[in-house]
Amino acid sequence: MENNNLTWCDFEKVDIRVGTILKASELQKAKKPAFVLEIDFGDAIGIKKSSAQITEKYTVLDLIGKQVIAVVNFPSKQVANIQSECLVLGAIDGNFVVLINPEVTVQNGLRIG
Repeated sequence: MENNNLTWCDFEKVDIRVGTILKASELQKAKKPAFVLEIDFGDAIGIKKSSAQITEKYTVLDLIGKQVIAVVNFPSKQVANIQSECLVLGAIDGNFVVLINPEVTVQNGLRIG
């Protein structure tokens, strides 16, 4: 079995931040049901888009104003007809994804470490 352990230097390369969902809409051309999220990560990072397959657990109205945790330094990825610019993190439970979010509201852009 391979050793897939990360070093501290590896972990430091992953930029994980808190952001607030400003807009959410259905991603019409996706192969699997998904939402397009526009997330505010504060002044230093700005607003980024993400594609998220979270339609089993959430509605558009559930998402607007919700704080989430996301990786903001992956390269953009074409998903259907949008460029997904960050990866929103969640716990996967079978077909459901439960978003990870701060226990209390915090400033957008705070780093997770």
